[in-house]
Amino acid sequence: MDELVELVAKKANIDEKSAKVAVNTVLDYLKKNIPEPYASQLDSLLEGGGQTSDLLGSLGGLMGKK
Repeated sequence: MDELVELVAKKANIDEKSAKVAVNTVLDYLKKNIPEPYASQLDSLLEGGGQTSDLLGSLGGLMGKK
């Protein structure tokens, strides 16, 4: 998740502390608003420490994007 925070900080031109808050806010929102099987998969992805590209690709898959 650190790589995702760094990416958000760079793209949004904000400090990493603010980016971490933003990333956590979005992830909390997703976990509360997507169906339970997908929310559990999201938690598994985050706990697995995968690369940002893997995480973003998986999130896109959860949302029906390819």
